[in-house]
Amino acid sequence: MSDPSIPSKVGAQWKPAHAYAMAVVCLAVGLALGYLFRGSESPYAPALPSIGTATAAATASTGMGGMPTLEQMKQMADKKAEPFLEKLKADPDNPALLNQVGTLYKATHQFKAAAAYYERALQADPKNVAVRADLASCLYYEGDIDGAISQLQQALKYDPKDANSLFNLGMIKWHGKKDAGGAVAAWQQLLKSNPKLADDKKVEVQKLIAQAKRHSGLNNSAEP
Repeated sequence: MSDPSIPSKVGAQWKPAHAYAMAVVCLAVGLALGYLFRGSESPYAPALPSIGTATAAATASTGMGGMPTLEQMKQMADKKAEPFLEKLKADPDNPALLNQVGTLYKATHQFKAAAAYYERALQADPKNVAVRADLASCLYYEGDIDGAISQLQQALKYDPKDANSLFNLGMIKWHGKKDAGGAVAAWQQLLKSNPKLADDKKVEVQKLIAQAKRHSGLNNSAEP
């Protein structure tokens, strides 16, 4: 199941509209990175808008129907980020605050800005695999496929069983690298290392494994 909207060349220079359009397509078909598992938001952090909430708010603020523009979403993200940015002036290396700002920008498709804050958060807390997985998602949407894979591999060095990193690694290998075998291997490792995974999520991963095998001609007898 190849996706022509995902770049095949590492470091491809996308226009912002291309990344935005690709993210919307991924959301529409249920393939957004990290959406099967919990992202990096702290359970103690103030509620941050989801992409759906963000787009709805931006649409309402303009009084126009349809999807808001990237500029409209950026303006909303900038406004929402103001209280966090104010706190960062006094505590610029606070990983929780940096992560919150990154998540705000990620939710509104400002992936380059989000990645910058996630990178700063990781400088202060390099072993935070959830933040590293979110950074990988942003790099992927920006067209840096190898960079995204590198971040996920680093996350798995810290936590080889991290379900979110393994899930995203499979998605990027399949859709970004056209490597169905690598995707299947990542997802099989996910299921093997997370035997207590919720049934609904296990079913979703198994479906992806079956699809990747079917489209690549891999032997389905190897199904875990």
